[in-house]
Amino acid sequence: MEHTEADAATLRRLRRAQGQLTAVITMLDTGRELREVVIQLAAASHALHRANFKIISDQLRRCVLDEQDTARVDRLTEQQLEELFLGLA
Repeated sequence: MEHTEADAATLRRLRRAQGQLTAVITMLDTGRELREVVIQLAAASHALHRANFKIISDQLRRCVLDEQDTARVDRLTEQQLEELFLGLA
């Protein structure tokens, strides 16, 4: 499957978060200081949050750009977009 530039950016963010979560698990397994674990976990959380916003904003952009294309079946409704944004809060 070919990825768009936006998809590639999202995948990079998700891979970064994945690496950070792996680091958190390793830190817990090896008994690292709580402060270090919390800092790494906060970084992973931030990376996931950014990826989530990127996914939603990219879908919103696609909806706006393709508004005239009535053949699109993957377009989200306004209600669905609102629910996604509220899920980030």
